[in-house]
Amino acid sequence: MRRALVVLAAGCASAVVLAGCGGGSGGESGGGGGGGGESVTLVSDLPLQGANRQQTESMVNAIELALEQRNGMAGEIPVEYRSLDDSVAQTGSWDEAKCAQNAQETAQDETVVGWIGPFNSGCAAVQIPILNEAGLAMTSPANTALGLTKEGGEPDEPDKYYPTGERNYTRTIPADDKQGRLGAVLMQEEGVERVFILDDREVYGQGLADQVEQAAQELGIEVVGREGIEGSAANYRGIMNRIAEEDVDAIYFGGIIENNAGQIVRDKVAAGMSNEDVLFIVPDGVFVDTYIEQGGEASEGTFVTFGGVPAEELGEQGQQFIEDYEAAYPDVPIAAYTAYAYEAANVMLDAIERAAEEAGGTPERQAVVEQLFATEDYEGVLGTWSFDEEGDTTLSELSVQRVENGEFVLDRVLDVNETQ
Repeated sequence: MRRALVVLAAGCASAVVLAGCGGGSGGESGGGGGGGGESVTLVSDLPLQGANRQQTESMVNAIELALEQRNGMAGEIPVEYRSLDDSVAQTGSWDEAKCAQNAQETAQDETVVGWIGPFNSGCAAVQIPILNEAGLAMTSPANTALGLTKEGGEPDEPDKYYPTGERNYTRTIPADDKQGRLGAVLMQEEGVERVFILDDREVYGQGLADQVEQAAQELGIEVVGREGIEGSAANYRGIMNRIAEEDVDAIYFGGIIENNAGQIVRDKVAAGMSNEDVLFIVPDGVFVDTYIEQGGEASEGTFVTFGGVPAEELGEQGQQFIEDYEAAYPDVPIAAYTAYAYEAANVMLDAIERAAEEAGGTPERQAVVEQLFATEDYEGVLGTWSFDEEGDTTLSELSVQRVENGEFVLDRVLDVNETQ
């Protein structure tokens, strides 16, 4: 038996504990056997219900795979893995109260020394202050909101997320200053002169729309209008009819799939703005098959920016990851953030291992934080990269997909550092 999974009740969150990780020999439960210290716990927090379910399931699988390949160990330290769900069935999306509860309960568990997640930047805005006070190392494979780590978002960002004055949060995916630039460069390359920008009023969507607006103006693209939408609205006919009168070349929507992206594009096309005549550009918060399902034929031609590159474009280590993942999880396909979750898990496990070596046994949380931020010239599935002092990755290659014949198809890859 390749692995054993035990599903436990952890408050209102489900927990998956990895056990018996010895390479196919069965193994005993409890995180992989003995070692040079007491076992520690690695936690992930992702929305496991709703439109992103298949994506986040693949991310959990990737984290499990990283740990299994190390026989359930970080060096000499046994590691247990717990998967938390920050979504609720009623909305099929992340929930602020659930995000807070998961973070608060985890902060009180002294065995936990590493946190992978969350998926949504709005959830991160809730969790980072809680886990910062707990001194817990965090790395997210998916958060991109600029203000979580650096200035340029809201006036009090990022300081409000770090009540201790010290950083504990990192991410393996580039932030939205880079994805915002990508969106504007895409418009420039496609000949856009006038754009209308929409956002879903959430931390991620509004912040990314801000970055697109700024970058578009820097490139000489006229921002004709900017408006926030209600993600639960029945339709967007009114605003689309108004935009249709503005003679724009593109509409940009900063938001997530849960906030009605499929309905937005249907109403756009119904208002006489085909995606050929008026480009529709969305970010990676919409980069899921659910968008195509919800948007139907109206989604054809949509441009989708992604704050990274698809797995098939990664180098030799990335291709090995694809092979290993598909052998282990043939029924759950690799999605946009799967490789980024795998990288996050390995970086965190490396930090735990180095901290344990320094401690001569089970590491303290602060030591793991320090080692996480010390990640430099890391050679992983995403390439060679480092965390900067703010916790951001130095990776700068991003990509654009386009919906063609009901599928996402890679359109282009750009190094945004070369577009300045």
